[in-house]
Amino acid sequence: MSKIWFVTGATRGLGRAWVEAALRRGDRIAATARKAEDLADLSAAYGETFLPLVVDLTDREAVSGAVARTVAHFGRIDVVVSNAGYALFGTVEESDEAQSRAQFDVNFFGTLWVIQAVLPQLRKQGGGHILVTSSVAGVITFPTAGVYNATKWAVEGLAETLASEVDMFGIKVTLIEPGGYATDWRGSSATRAVPMPEYDDLRDRMKARSVGQQLGDPSATAQAILTVVDAPEPPLRLFLGKAGLTVARQAYASRMATWEAWASVSADAQGQPSS
Repeated sequence: MSKIWFVTGATRGLGRAWVEAALRRGDRIAATARKAEDLADLSAAYGETFLPLVVDLTDREAVSGAVARTVAHFGRIDVVVSNAGYALFGTVEESDEAQSRAQFDVNFFGTLWVIQAVLPQLRKQGGGHILVTSSVAGVITFPTAGVYNATKWAVEGLAETLASEVDMFGIKVTLIEPGGYATDWRGSSATRAVPMPEYDDLRDRMKARSVGQQLGDPSATAQAILTVVDAPEPPLRLFLGKAGLTVARQAYASRMATWEAWASVSADAQGQPSS
């Protein structure tokens, strides 16, 4: 049977690839955008099977309204994809308050508002599948994007906790963790902090590391997403691309080595049992 999706961040990049693949196979989709014209071509091509929604994801009431319109139009929601987000580039010291709060408003709170809006419907219907787009940067960090990294670590904690809370309702949760893809992530969708000259050398090293980097094809991720949403027991986490598992192995090996090396200090901090 065809599935009904509610998708944020559907206008370009990975989200667009997933929406197009689902529509091509006959699924029905409600998708959000900041501007109606960004979804006009899909509306024209798919008619009543595609519901465009203009939503500011930082507006909690607007998100709830979009979910209500989706249920009114399609009758239910089977798959929820919280994919909207962007990157703030800048070191931790460079990132100002307004930029940092705006980054969390979209990447973290936008995801939280979507989850809270859909849960009553998913519980009522006895199931559903929530996919949250994180990143390899939700598992490891890289310099010059500290606040962005922090938002992805935050959604990782949010979604993992959510999975433990809603499994009893038949609701599944999956964190999607893409590596590097040929999207507009570093382009016009990104924002940048005012650079400090003290970090120029670091930025130059980061640019040198990215030269010749092989970026994935966004369209190649679509089948992986369809496979996950069709799985009876989907994973809590899924890397997209080859890089994620490699860097995760290295990161967790390093973390375990550090914890083990400091284990005696940790144990001493337990103190004596109270009588």
